[in-house]
Amino acid sequence: MNKAFIREPDEMASRCPKCQSLGHPVGPQTLNAQLIAEVRRNLGETACFCPDGRCDVVYFDDFSGIVTRASFSKPISIKDFDAPICSCFGLCRDEIDEDIAEGTVVRTKAAILKAQSNEARCTTRAPNGRSCVAEVQGYFLKCKQRPAG
Repeated sequence: MNKAFIREPDEMASRCPKCQSLGHPVGPQTLNAQLIAEVRRNLGETACFCPDGRCDVVYFDDFSGIVTRASFSKPISIKDFDAPICSCFGLCRDEIDEDIAEGTVVRTKAAILKAQSNEARCTTRAPNGRSCVAEVQGYFLKCKQRPAG
């Protein structure tokens, strides 16, 4: 068969070497902001963020470079329940829980509006380099659907 008609396989997404979760690509701006220079040297120009909260790996690259939780002095947003869910503005899961308990969305809505504004610095403040909006909304909806107890 003529090679012109054979589709090349899509580039394989990188998977965490420890838990096999699909990694989220992270650029040098995020890595440089999140890691001290000594640790940053363990990774290539770009890497992936492992989103699995149970996994010790935070960043990994395609050249066997790995950065674990031990390289961080504080809880890691997205991976650690105790860390703010919004890295830019400090919204915590407890505040979302309070909104739900009070039957309001004041804190949650304010954080989402800020996260969508020019004030947000997701690329450098969030460990995955992405906006927290989907994470905040997902947590809010998950909690709202919990049976009252």
